[in-house]
Amino acid sequence: MCSCLKAFLALILLAITCCAADSATFHSVSWTPARITSGAPCLFRVQLSAEPISLTGEWQAHELTFVASANHSVWYGLAGVDVEAAPGNYPLELTATLPDGTVLREQRMVVVARASYPTEKLRVPQRYVEPDAETRVRIEADRQLKKTAFAHTESAEWSGSFRPPVGTSVSEGFGTRRTFNGKLASIHRGLDYHAAPGTPVMAANSGEVVLAHELFYEGNCVVVDHGLGFMTIYMHLSHLDVSEGQHVDKGQEVGLSGATGRVTGPHLHVAVRWQGAYLDPAQLWTLRLPELP
Repeated sequence: MCSCLKAFLALILLAITCCAADSATFHSVSWTPARITSGAPCLFRVQLSAEPISLTGEWQAHELTFVASANHSVWYGLAGVDVEAAPGNYPLELTATLPDGTVLREQRMVVVARASYPTEKLRVPQRYVEPDAETRVRIEADRQLKKTAFAHTESAEWSGSFRPPVGTSVSEGFGTRRTFNGKLASIHRGLDYHAAPGTPVMAANSGEVVLAHELFYEGNCVVVDHGLGFMTIYMHLSHLDVSEGQHVDKGQEVGLSGATGRVTGPHLHVAVRWQGAYLDPAQLWTLRLPELP
């Protein structure tokens, strides 16, 4: 092939590429569930007319990094709304970068509705309500351990839907406003399961163990980072079966249920955390998520 013809074909290819970039648009932006409430996890699904090399977003002052499907035609972002977030309209800002460097931007308004949660009163040993000076030092040390664990960053390791860690029934729902011994007010930021001591507790999805430690309030506690700030937390365990830095697969045993920490009896407490926001685990179990490559 002569050099002139090669140059001519190169110009045609460049023109086609530029036209494709100029005409590239956001084909669709959707989310599940369609009605998002305070405390709900959600999955954003974005499809473009071109194939970007990256897709990022910003929502509720949180950064979103999207993960591509096997053929890069659809991009997914797993996120959520904190249980204490105010209802309202929250703009979703999307930024896609194409292979030639072209940047596309799109904005969609996402409505967050109000959720209603019950209130209850509980009694626990007084030391968990009014800890002494020595215990307060330990609680601060625990806080630093959790701060380090929650700051861990990992690429997306979850794939497919999350599963409940035990097969038993729920004893306490998410979001309940609580008072302990009539003094300490808190919000139940997880889901409690009936679980006899020694019940195997499984990882809800694949990820890396970023905390496996005994804590004052949480008892024996395991935190699994599933990537991009999305974590599951397993509390009050009688035994830890994993160590920090270990990779776990979906359904792998992380420990045995128990009654350690601040509890009124044996049970499993499971929490879901996304970039500091606490989400309803029960809603996460029902969220249909894609199998990632």
